[in-house]
Amino acid sequence: MGEYNAAEILVRCLENEGVEYVFGLPGEENLHILEALIDSPIQFITTRHEQGAAFMADVYGRLTGKAGVCLSTLGPGATNLMTGVADANLDGAPLVAITGQVGTDRMHIESHQYLDLVAMFAPVTKWNTQIVRPNNTPEIIRKAFKIAQTEKPGAVHIDLPENIAAMTVQGQPLRIDDREKTYASYRSINAAAAAISKAVNPLILAGNGAIRANASEALTEFATQLNIPVANTFMGKGAVPYTHPLSLWTVGLQQRDLISCAFDDTDLVIAIGYDLIEYSPKKWNPEGKIPIVHIGETPAEIDSSYIPEVEVFGDISDSLTDIIKRCDRLGKPTPSAVRLRTQIREDYELYAEDKEFPIKPQKIIHDLRQVMEPSDIVISDVGAHKMWMARHYHCDCPNTCIISNGFAAMGIAIPGAIAAKLVHPDKKVVAVTGDGGFMMNCQELETALRAKTPFVTLIFNDNGYGLIEWKQINQFGHPAFVDFGNPDFVKFAESMGVKGYRVESAAELVPTLKEALAADVPAVIDCPVDYKENLRFSQKAGDLSCEIG
Repeated sequence: MGEYNAAEILVRCLENEGVEYVFGLPGEENLHILEALIDSPIQFITTRHEQGAAFMADVYGRLTGKAGVCLSTLGPGATNLMTGVADANLDGAPLVAITGQVGTDRMHIESHQYLDLVAMFAPVTKWNTQIVRPNNTPEIIRKAFKIAQTEKPGAVHIDLPENIAAMTVQGQPLRIDDREKTYASYRSINAAAAAISKAVNPLILAGNGAIRANASEALTEFATQLNIPVANTFMGKGAVPYTHPLSLWTVGLQQRDLISCAFDDTDLVIAIGYDLIEYSPKKWNPEGKIPIVHIGETPAEIDSSYIPEVEVFGDISDSLTDIIKRCDRLGKPTPSAVRLRTQIREDYELYAEDKEFPIKPQKIIHDLRQVMEPSDIVISDVGAHKMWMARHYHCDCPNTCIISNGFAAMGIAIPGAIAAKLVHPDKKVVAVTGDGGFMMNCQELETALRAKTPFVTLIFNDNGYGLIEWKQINQFGHPAFVDFGNPDFVKFAESMGVKGYRVESAAELVPTLKEALAADVPAVIDCPVDYKENLRFSQKAGDLSCEIG
């Protein structure tokens, strides 16, 4: 048993958990942790803002299934961290946040920068605690990672007072216990098979839980064998390849879309790895009349529009395999929703050759899809472009389009792209963002340059908060307070030491993307976007009538 101070044993415990990176900022109250990291194989990524650090840990967790780790000091450092921590928690990404804190000897009085961080982080974490007894550090770290990584994953917070960090500890990291698979009951498997067998127009709704469970292959086989069409949520992209003839692509827009017709016509929704936070069931089952089979690793959440007839909870892949064996769909007609695929594809390809400038969002995304390989990764920020990315950027593989959806936090794209490039240095990575989201964490481009993570930032530039303008016009008939000015993004990029490009015609986008993606440093592309398409889509959605039966 080695002798360490609490900060040193904490770092040894992080090493024991397989941590590769800690993202964060140095501060007076986390100096002992930083000192312990100097001789550690863990790489500390110094960021320019704590929010960026938390977003990096968030996306690292999404892509790897292992908890990303972020570090801040107390007070303003910790409050800056909170948005990314909340994003991870609501999006089901495993994350461990560590904060420095004042010494326990001055918590009872009014102290410089002191906040009760355990109370502050409680609403945005699965669990959090303060280390007040140094010898408990190994237990606390092991518990933190176990809770963060156990389904449904989320965020955990650990607060370390500076005097506790310096105290001597006798101990060592705890053994990591292997998590055994859980298996669904035969009763629930048989009930699900019976419900699916009798359905005429079943529809699969695939969510992020299927991706977290690595169930994409089993889900694709399930849909193929039983001839059932699949719609995925924003965060379920790639659960079934978009090229699959049964894939109906993405559901989740707040307005009606072609895929809404499939839910109008279905007599059974098979929700696989679906988290209600991804797309409220009140949007697709407002009266609670559609029968539901819930298949996941945990029981269904309670919602008046989501009361399953059957719940199958256990390992998703094994559950799907067992249901196939017990399900009889021989002689059943092909569900009518499959006929929607032709309309959905035609709508997607409508602007493939559009040459107007500024460029329509559908065209930008179509061209982006053409230059990205199936396993390459895009990170979408939040804004009007996110709605178009969700609708039009389609995936062959899981975790190739990362969208913040549960918390929907602006500013995630650039920090998230850094994490994606660290996890997958061999893949092309593009951060897709609006000009509003770009300006929230653009300082992390310097972090990207220093960390040697070359990726492309594609800015949908409309000089305003386009998503809010879209909603204002729909609701009130006019915009208000959404316009702003921007710097020269090319000069800004160059001043940061990265490459800058400006697209000045529709024909320039593809060659510019290819050149930027080939660069060995980060690159920024300023692409003017025509968001008149937002209101045209709203009009089209309002006029939508469904005749697929």
